[in-house]
Amino acid sequence: MAEKTKLTVRVDERWLEEAKEYAARHNTSLSRLISEFLHILSADQRDARKTPVLKRLTGILPADVSAEEYHEHLAEKYQG
Repeated sequence: MAEKTKLTVRVDERWLEEAKEYAARHNTSLSRLISEFLHILSADQRDARKTPVLKRLTGILPADVSAEEYHEHLAEKYQG
């Protein structure tokens, strides 16, 4: 398990109250809520190379089609 550390942040009081209410409605703590959010941000950074268009297209080709076959298809389509 990853080591945990304490973090002090300053936020608008209204946001803090809304976040506490959200956490309570979802049976979680504010610390866990923030930790999960930061985890999602870091995961998004790892996938930053995927543009929105690429993300939408991911998975539309059948699993048995290779990238090479697709490139051959494109070459035939646009050169022939």
